[in-house]
Amino acid sequence: MIVSDVVPEAMAGERVDRIVAMITGISRSEVAELVSAGVVLVDGTVVGSRSARLRAGAVVEVDVPDRAEAARLVPEPGLVVPVVYEDHDLLVIDKPAGLVVHPGAGQRTGTLVHGLLARYPEIVAVGVDAARPGIVHRLDKGTSGLLLVARTPAAYEALVAALAARSIHRRYRALAWGTFDAVRGLIDAPIARSMREPTRQAIDARGKEARTRYEVLATFTEPVAVTELACTLETGRTHQIRVHLRSIGHPVVGDNRYDGARQSLPMGRPFLHAELLELAHPVTGSPLSFSSPIPADLVEVLGRLR
Repeated sequence: MIVSDVVPEAMAGERVDRIVAMITGISRSEVAELVSAGVVLVDGTVVGSRSARLRAGAVVEVDVPDRAEAARLVPEPGLVVPVVYEDHDLLVIDKPAGLVVHPGAGQRTGTLVHGLLARYPEIVAVGVDAARPGIVHRLDKGTSGLLLVARTPAAYEALVAALAARSIHRRYRALAWGTFDAVRGLIDAPIARSMREPTRQAIDARGKEARTRYEVLATFTEPVAVTELACTLETGRTHQIRVHLRSIGHPVVGDNRYDGARQSLPMGRPFLHAELLELAHPVTGSPLSFSSPIPADLVEVLGRLR
């Protein structure tokens, strides 16, 4: 549902999240999610930050999730969800590549959420977005690996807070084009939604803080020069690893959105796998650690290299 309004003189200079909250009636935390999703526009341009200040007369457009429609999400029992851990409070999923995490404009059915609702119907009331019940963080469609899902509101709040406090350790396996001069490195560059292409992210001084650490695991020269990496997220921005590696001239192999798809080493998806997840249990505080082996399609790619 599209909601549109003009910023009145009395609201000139106010933050976009406050104005959107006022014209839509939703919370500012929900507005932050909508900004991150790229569905808040000012004068026809996607807003990159919820703290942006608006001028009088600016036209604000928001695609607000239809809660009635989201509440009608139909569980899909036939959709296989690989669960590697479950208890009363949370789930850990080993998501296969190609599976979309939650419904959106491009896909209304056949998502991870639809499969989860069939097994864990209680998650329908968990989270701030009815279209993403229980989802604490996301993986792109083409990325495989470990994903957290909350089963209770208390667990959701604790996990979101832990992510914000950077106390959840997430490590990814990646294959990047070219060779690296240093064995280890830190990419520290802010990321925002691209103003020209709203489905892409970009390095932008006005964006949110983003930090990715990497370690070289192996370097290959034949048949092409590529490097296997372990990448650790210190923040969790959309497409963070993909954007950061591209920004230093080493895009992820197979990534057709960020210049990593090349015929010299063809792949059906980006070589990116969430292989390690470590955290304190959101309720008990007990340490939890999960690992996921590299899936067969990525093993096959490594087998072509030497």
